[in-house]
Amino acid sequence: MISKDSKILVVGGAGTMGSSTALHLARRGYTDVRVMDMFQPPSANSAGNDMNKMISTQYVEGIWGRLAFETWDAWNNDRLFTPFLHPVGRLDLAHNDKGRLERLKKQYDLNHSTGGGDNVEWLESEADILRKASYLDKGDVEGWEGLYIRDAGWVAARDALTAVGAELRNLGVKSAFGSSGTFKSLILGEDDQTCLGVRTVDGTEWPADLVILATGAWSPTLLDLEDQCISKCWQFGHIQLTPEEVKQLQNTPTMYSSELGFFMEPSSEGIMKFVNEFEGYTRLASCRPFGSDKDITMSVPRSHALNPTDTIPEEGEQAIREVIKTCFPQFADRPLFDKAICWCTDSYDGNWLLTEDPRYKGLVLATGDCGHTFKMLPIVGRYVVDLIEGKLSDEDKQRWRWRPEGKKAGDIGREGPKPDDLADKPGWCHDEEKGDSTIAALAGRMTEAKL
Repeated sequence: MISKDSKILVVGGAGTMGSSTALHLARRGYTDVRVMDMFQPPSANSAGNDMNKMISTQYVEGIWGRLAFETWDAWNNDRLFTPFLHPVGRLDLAHNDKGRLERLKKQYDLNHSTGGGDNVEWLESEADILRKASYLDKGDVEGWEGLYIRDAGWVAARDALTAVGAELRNLGVKSAFGSSGTFKSLILGEDDQTCLGVRTVDGTEWPADLVILATGAWSPTLLDLEDQCISKCWQFGHIQLTPEEVKQLQNTPTMYSSELGFFMEPSSEGIMKFVNEFEGYTRLASCRPFGSDKDITMSVPRSHALNPTDTIPEEGEQAIREVIKTCFPQFADRPLFDKAICWCTDSYDGNWLLTEDPRYKGLVLATGDCGHTFKMLPIVGRYVVDLIEGKLSDEDKQRWRWRPEGKKAGDIGREGPKPDDLADKPGWCHDEEKGDSTIAALAGRMTEAKL
């Protein structure tokens, strides 16, 4: 049994799931918690280390509906997170994607049938869209339809992660970063079934009563998850706006199109991020995660933080520019800068893998983002701690359990076709790999920092 003074290690503790877990452990009175990561918060390897992320409450049924309203409440009322919420609303639009329009209409009807009709509005014409988003007046949105969601907007992601890191220090959470904070292997007892701690890439051994592995996209490469998760990447880029253009776009709704991509209002410095929507890319390579007795070919992330000269594929840049051209033709010729790839791991069925590892006593897994988790930064750690304390509902335990037996051929965690591989994409320029490409090997470049 874990007690309040048990020694707990949170591996990946400077990212989204890890830092949220450490926060909720500290808030519940656990006194010997240590976060471990290659980078200090906000981890440069975390998809949450981003200028902004969307948040919305359009789903009203099922697990994601419940979590959406819980997290909206937390962003609005938790003193740590409220400074980073921008509740500007959201447009969720489609044109040729009839399946998407049908799903949006179902969400609209469900909101009305469950008492949430004042939270959504159906936009059935260009005039309706421009009434909510006059900034699209130069764009090509004729024939578009979709939802306007009132309780939605965006959050300042990087700033929020930074604030959580500072709060962890204030609450007495310990840390280890650099090579002494980067996972290499579990430390097992003589029975090879009891987790006694973590060994890092520089040989440091951290003993623990409980280890929580929350390493995001790198999770499948570090621990054999038996093909329950697949890591994929997406690309984004930025343009620079003038102060006058920033004023025109301040406090405007976010815009998402399943056929194009999405964007949010620019920063106060005039930087505006654009992302194209697609099924993501894999990056197939061979590695041997802990627990496997052989090399496995899987999708292995490549850290942009450690490979800053890597480019994005040509088709990705073209798709991002198409978002800009369609919605803001006046910005179509702006230089696209800070173009990068970020990584996320998806469970095969679109639900978190949030469970005790049945193979190793004393190991808890918190991964399987599926594109949902950053917006749930304030609450996801609560569920991890509920699991540890035996308070997680039977329904949630069943949904997030260890479940390799359930995967079927073609399961990839999100809608859409099987993702293409980065190696097949023209324009993706990168240095050649030297040896093992996992995060453990890359961490050898980092300077040790124990705090």
